[in-house]
Amino acid sequence: MTERKPPGVDFGSWVDRQIREAEARGEFDRLPGAGRPLPPDVENTYDELWWVKRKMAREGLSVLPPALALRKEAEDALEAAYAAPSERIVRKIIGEINDRIREMMFKPPPGPPLGKKPYDVEDVVRQWRERRADR
Repeated sequence: MTERKPPGVDFGSWVDRQIREAEARGEFDRLPGAGRPLPPDVENTYDELWWVKRKMAREGLSVLPPALALRKEAEDALEAAYAAPSERIVRKIIGEINDRIREMMFKPPPGPPLGKKPYDVEDVVRQWRERRADR
């Protein structure tokens, strides 16, 4: 435990003295990371969730509100449908994502609104056919 600051002593000089004494005792020798630069993800502002963010980045995770996650899924599903090898698979992909969109439309979660409506399956199939014809 550190000693108490004596009355009448400037706080800055008291802290500086404690640091000098700790250096003299060798308490700063052989610290992990000594002599190496700080990692590039260290920011100037303190973030109390830094360790959570670092762990999520390491694990390849992300957290989005449900509506935003579904928007991303819908965009990915549309791209997957355009790349599908058959019309049957296009209809299956779009049907599944439309079910998820409808479910969220009728039972909205907390967070931002979905702002998306189900895809027109016939329109997606038409676009899929046009894209295949262009190849």
